[in-house]
Amino acid sequence: MPLGPEIGQCCGGRVEVLIRIVDAALTAELIAAAEAEEAHLPHVYIFGGGHVGQALAATVALLPVHGVVIETRAEALEGMPETVERRLTPMPEAEVRNAPAGTAFAILTHDHALDFLIVAEALKRDDAAYVGMIGSKTKRATFRNWFLKSTDGTEAELARLVSPIGGDAVRDKRPPVIAALAAAEIMTALVVHNTAPNADHEVQHKMMAG
Repeated sequence: MPLGPEIGQCCGGRVEVLIRIVDAALTAELIAAAEAEEAHLPHVYIFGGGHVGQALAATVALLPVHGVVIETRAEALEGMPETVERRLTPMPEAEVRNAPAGTAFAILTHDHALDFLIVAEALKRDDAAYVGMIGSKTKRATFRNWFLKSTDGTEAELARLVSPIGGDAVRDKRPPVIAALAAAEIMTALVVHNTAPNADHEVQHKMMAG
């Protein structure tokens, strides 16, 4: 049956179905192809496995990215989606230094001081696609003072920080809503970074804050 208006479709087209027996050789070929595709996915590092971290991990698990949740508390990693990598470490800020170029960093731990350490490390990575921190405008202002005075940070580096994450157009503090808004923000940043790798990061930030 042809696809089109005759069966109530607006768009036409044809479908070809190919049936193959999956033997050992084809299995190896399919696994290799899947691994190659996985290796080229952009990375999203989620620091913190609290309510918002759990919701963001569940959202990221549905996207074409390699999600990584990093925590200092083993119990906070329980219940994470199977497709999201989990890392337990006493020094989460060290994970920033070893992240691949083009990684998006979402920082939302249970500790403001720990958030600040991680964000400071992430802002030093000029190849990061996104650096976002959960919190309020007051928290951002506090971080700004600390970052400029205690870490030799610069205003140019600070301008790349997205905080609060998810923007302020939708005033809804429920974790799934924050996660959805943050995920959209992160995907926008990844697309901008990957399609224009030499673009100025401050311009990228302004596009997201739009």
